[in-house]
Order: sequence, then structure tokens, then C-alpha cells
Amino acid sequence: MIGAAVLCGFLLDLLLGDPEWMPHPVVCMGKAITALEKRLRKAFPATPEGERAAGAVLAALLPLGTLLLSGGLCWLCWLIHPLLGFALQSFWCWQALAMRCLIKESRNVCRCLTSQGLPAARKAVARIVGRDTEQLTEEGVTRAAVETVAENFSDGELAPLLYMLIGGAPLALTYKAVNTTDSMVGYKNERYLHFGRAAAKLDDAANYLPARLAALLWIVTCPLAGGSAKGAWRVWRRDRRNHASPNSAQTESACAGSLGVQLAGPASYFGKRVEKPSIGDPLRDIQPRDILRANRIMAAASVVGLALGLGARWAVLLLL
Repeated sequence: MIGAAVLCGFLLDLLLGDPEWMPHPVVCMGKAITALEKRLRKAFPATPEGERAAGAVLAALLPLGTLLLSGGLCWLCWLIHPLLGFALQSFWCWQALAMRCLIKESRNVCRCLTSQGLPAARKAVARIVGRDTEQLTEEGVTRAAVETVAENFSDGELAPLLYMLIGGAPLALTYKAVNTTDSMVGYKNERYLHFGRAAAKLDDAANYLPARLAALLWIVTCPLAGGSAKGAWRVWRRDRRNHASPNSAQTESACAGSLGVQLAGPASYFGKRVEKPSIGDPLRDIQPRDILRANRIMAAASVVGLALGLGARWAVLLLL
């Protein structure tokens, strides 16, 4: 049943994306994180040690609560009727994936760059990146969008897909809880340097294998969308560690090599310039159409990843 629910969820995301009117579990997770942070900061001393302890409780509590709640509801629905259990699994698998939404938002950046001007493009890319966008050049906007497509292929598509293939929608939502907690508190600024440490470390661990599988899938499938597998392999092997995160440069390096462009480099976050090493070689100037090329590679890699994952799952079930 899980394999069929994963396939159904994947197709629903591909066809419908993330309708704005539909309640999303990540929104609920965000509200829970905000509420828990306030309570935990009051419950623990305002010292580095106290903040680290409070952050560790948050990093453990939300994923565990998500697993128990979603798993319990899936089990209850299955007891009521297997079709109801299948429907809930499919629905949550759909919500755990983000390919259609990412393609839509990044395409909007490309459209703004080519027809609406730089100010509109800066606003569009601000919807999908965490860096400051007010001063970005056209090249900077394009680079930010391409990097986001590459990075989110791992944590917005392949990682939840991998976890749902292993443990169904509850495990995929648990991963989303880990990822959402890190995205909200896993910063190295004054407020979250200590409080967000556990969330950041847990997210690094949860993404370690998916990020590397995503990079390899990108390398293998990029020729299907006009990319260079040779370039992707070469740059990935050389630059996959050119990032403070152990995971982010995995797919970014494969993407840069497949397109023949240079990504990353210095960026501004919350008004502070952060020096980051470059990824890839500037064989040519990056262009808005590279956003569309990255989208095509991501889509091809997602389909191939789904096929391989379902094949592996069904092969294991047959052996058992």
C-alpha cells in the first residue's frame, strides 16, 4: 500500500502542486515551533547551556510528536477502512513533496527577469531564498534561483521521497518536521547560535544520505535535459564540500557542473555579508534560461528516483 500511496502522492504533486487554499502540515509545524520556542526559552536559563538544552528539546519534541500523531492517524484510518488509510497516506505524501511548487516559483523568477524587469525578479526570488535580495544583480537573481532549485531537489523532493518509500507518509512528515525546525531556528546568528544548534545538527544527519543520492541522480539524469554528466561528475567530486553545510554543496556542485556555470560565492543574510566559496567553473555567464534547464533536470531526476525507489521497495517485498 505504501508504494502505491507514494506514487499517487507524487502524481498529485506533479499535477496540482500546493494549492494556496489547502491547509498544509508545514504551516502547522511552523506555528508549533514558534509556540514551543517561547515556552522553552522561559523554562530554561538564558545561558548558552540553557539555550542549547531548550533547543535540543525542541529538536526532539516536534519530530517525535509528528511521527506519533501522523502514524497514529494513519493506523486509525486503516482500521476504519484500508481505502481510508490509503487516501490519508496518499494525501500526506502529496503534501510532503514540493517539486511542482518549486518549478512554479522558479519559473516566475525567469519570467520576471525576461519580461518584467529586475525589481520584480528580486521580489520573486525572495519568495524562495533565505538571502537578502534587494541589491542582487540580474546574474545574482539567476544564480540564487538556480541554487535553490538544486538544493531543494534534495531536501524538498528526494529526501521526503526517500523517507516515505521507507516508512510511508508518517516518516516523510517527520523528516519535514526536522527540516522545518532547522529552517526556522537553525541559524548561526545571535538569537539562534545556541538554541538552534541541535536542530541544525539533526537536519544535517537527516539529509546526509539523501543529499548524496540526489547529487548522483542529478549527474546520471542531467543528459536527459541537455546537461553535461561529465561536467557534473567532475565539479561534484571537486566542489561538493565547498559549503559550511555538509549537504548543501552536494547538489549545487552537480548542478553547476551540469550547466557549465559558477554558483555560490559571497551572499548577504539579514544585512550581513557572508563569504562563501564558489562552486563550479565560469565556462560561460549564467542566464535566466538556466533556471528552466535546472528545472528540467530536477524533474527528470525526480522521476528516475521515484522509479528506482519503487522498484527497490517492491523487490524487497518480493524477497520477503
